Amino acid sequence: MTENPVDATSSPAPAPPDPSWVTWGVRVVAAAGVLVVAWACVTGWGAIVHGHPLYAVLLLATLIGSAFIGRRTLHPRATRTGWRRAIRIVLVVASVGWVGLMVWLRPFTAVEPALAAMSSDAKVTVAEYPTQIVMSPTGSASDTGVFFQPGAKVDARAYAAVLRPLAEAGFTVIIPKQPLGIAFLSITTFDATKPAYPAITRWVVGGHSLGGSIAAMQANSGDHDPTAPVVGLLLYASYPISDLSTSLSAKVLSVSATNDGLATPDKVEASRPMLPAGSTFTPIDGSVHAFFGDYGPQPGDGTPAISHDDARTQISRDSVDFVRTLSK
Repeated sequence: MTENPVDATSSPAPAPPDPSWVTWGVRVVAAAGVLVVAWACVTGWGAIVHGHPLYAVLLLATLIGSAFIGRRTLHPRATRTGWRRAIRIVLVVASVGWVGLMVWLRPFTAVEPALAAMSSDAKVTVAEYPTQIVMSPTGSASDTGVFFQPGAKVDARAYAAVLRPLAEAGFTVIIPKQPLGIAFLSITTFDATKPAYPAITRWVVGGHSLGGSIAAMQANSGDHDPTAPVVGLLLYASYPISDLSTSLSAKVLSVSATNDGLATPDKVEASRPMLPAGSTFTPIDGSVHAFFGDYGPQPGDGTPAISHDDARTQISRDSVDFVRTLSK
């Protein structure tokens, strides 16, 4: 008896699994995702826990996604052909970019004496919230407040020591925790914060590095507010993005560092025409970019020629003197 011919309508044989290079590529990316989350938590746990919650949420999503994808590679599936395989390769490449983004976004964690400055005492009450830090004088508070934007990816707590003297002098200080440590994602925070402080009728907006550039934008848009205008702009190693020489009515203090490798003296000097006439420029001789906060060394920065404590003292003193001249 002869065998029956194969039925032309029968189901095709299952396709073989994806090539090993595809599977191992996915596994490597998944493992990298898990390792990056672990690395970020070990090296930046304080900043993650005390920072804006968005980065922590993204790290958790990265961990869950990496674990899920890695587990799926243990159960090979049929080969994806044509556009399906192309989509998978694109997703792998995108995942590599995502993992790299999580590495880049890891914040600079606050160190001493900023951490000690986060404690309340007889002169200052420090309150920390998920999206901001508030330092309030325990005694009579001025009707002038300070809103200060951190530098890129810098833990908001890192500015507690340098700004605390302002609170000790009677000024309420608010430090927003920027989403992902990016000041551009915090442009609306000043306007959103003002209604919560009706007793403050005059504001000084400030910031460090990129935070200062955003503060300049906020000052320019808020200096004509009839209820609580911005009367001062405080720049730490920073300069405006656009020309404010004729539009900004607030007074300006630009504090810079002569050994700054990022906001170099030449860049700060070039910003003079972009600020109103009469703006004050105060260089801290021997200081560097990272000395405007307490978060350790910063890549690309210069070499300091003075102590961090000396620089911090000068920066705080100049800041208090400036805000005092603007208060009633």
